[in-house]
Amino acid sequence: MLDRPCTKVGCSREAVSTLTYDYADSMAVLGPLSLAKEPHTYDLCAIHAERLSVPQGWQVIRHQVLNT
Repeated sequence: MLDRPCTKVGCSREAVSTLTYDYADSMAVLGPLSLAKEPHTYDLCAIHAERLSVPQGWQVIRHQVLNT
């Protein structure tokens, strides 16, 4: 793992997902943890990724890695 903490205030769990917002399209994209920390993205632990909520009218896109 890349050993990055969750960016939610007060959370010290290890991040497992990266969240990106696309304001123009009213969309939130949640995917696997990015390889590098990027500005304007948010790294989330499993609990906060699962509890993700967005404003009414927004769409959430969840990308998952399939293990074969």
